[in-house]
Amino acid sequence: MIPKITIFTDGAARGNPGPGGYGVVMLSGQHRKEISEGFRLTTNNRMELLAVIVALENLKFENSIVDIYTDSKYVADAVEKKWVFGWEKVQFKKKKNPDLWIRFLISYRKHKVNFHWIRGHSNNKENERCDQLAVEASNKKTLLVDTVYETLGNEND
Repeated sequence: MIPKITIFTDGAARGNPGPGGYGVVMLSGQHRKEISEGFRLTTNNRMELLAVIVALENLKFENSIVDIYTDSKYVADAVEKKWVFGWEKVQFKKKKNPDLWIRFLISYRKHKVNFHWIRGHSNNKENERCDQLAVEASNKKTLLVDTVYETLGNEND
């Protein structure tokens, strides 16, 4: 049987750019998995998108049925309004975060994914948890390097 997975994601940055993090809550049946990580210099949009990527990359079975709940219009609209597929056709010329969008599409195409935009900070329990995970990750003493962003800076975002 193809598993059905519900995923909540959020990203955060203290300053934009600044230290940032992402948070993910994955639910399937009785299973729950939380994932988070922080970066020393990044943007909110990069963290919102990276949260979705990491969640999809953590799925155990291809062709999973996935519902992703995000408070990021940037991510949800890019996919649901099919903008990202147009950007791909022009090799992401003049688009922000091409490294992450390319990585996203690889995982996205392995599953049956539906995006749902939800208002942030509106008392959605799992979205609030993702926000907490993202903020905590951005405040860790040891943060990873968002190498592409730090190398390309504003050219990339």
